[in-house]
Amino acid sequence: MQKNLLLLFIFFNFFGFSQEDEKSKENREFKAVVVNAQTDDTMESVHVVNLNQVIGTITNKKGEFAITAAVNDTLYFSFLGYKSQKIRVTNDMFKFEDTKISLTELAYALEEVIVRPYQLTGYLEIDVKNLPINNAYQYSISGLSVGYEAGNKNPSAVTKVLGAILNPADLLRNLFGKKPAQMRKLRQVKEDDEIRNLLASKFDRETLVELLQLEKMDIEDILNNCSYSKSFIKTANDLQILDAISGCYEDYKVLNRDKRGK
Repeated sequence: MQKNLLLLFIFFNFFGFSQEDEKSKENREFKAVVVNAQTDDTMESVHVVNLNQVIGTITNKKGEFAITAAVNDTLYFSFLGYKSQKIRVTNDMFKFEDTKISLTELAYALEEVIVRPYQLTGYLEIDVKNLPINNAYQYSISGLSVGYEAGNKNPSAVTKVLGAILNPADLLRNLFGKKPAQMRKLRQVKEDDEIRNLLASKFDRETLVELLQLEKMDIEDILNNCSYSKSFIKTANDLQILDAISGCYEDYKVLNRDKRGK
């Protein structure tokens, strides 16, 4: 009898955990309020993007918003003059209706900079040894208009230079072919009006980087090899950059298909 009761207890607990797990994967309406981290005032017109499902919305006059989400989705918050914020959705956020998301003004978010002046002695041999070494090397190839940074911050520079020796289609194949999931998001991003409105107002590429999971350097490489001018790359808003990448990707797919057909 006790054994049967134990089995029933285990079964119902397992069944309950299974239901809870399935529920956590469901899309539900997530509601919260966005506030200023310093003043606790509510913030209107903050852009909220679900990076997993590629949908967006904005906060109302009371700082409130509602967006479709599931547990473990990542929400991206963006507002001019404030530090962008990423939040992972949890079960508790659905259970409690008073969730607040705080954004910090950039004036407060700037990290402290320590200035260390060079300690010069006046003796050339000693001062030369004390000066910091600049590791921001650049690789360049005659005939190519693009230079590639190297050093500790960019260990893949040599690979990019070698890739540039090949024809541009080969470099694009390396960029597009290795990121199929990111490229599939292009169409989703273009279809959401709120995300398009957000991108049209931004020029920093930060939201594009988060949405497409591309590095800023990758974005520049794609546009360079699709014959976009440096002026366009520097001055275009994020929506124009998105459309340019999308057009370039469509051309690449056609060329790649033709090459396979030969």
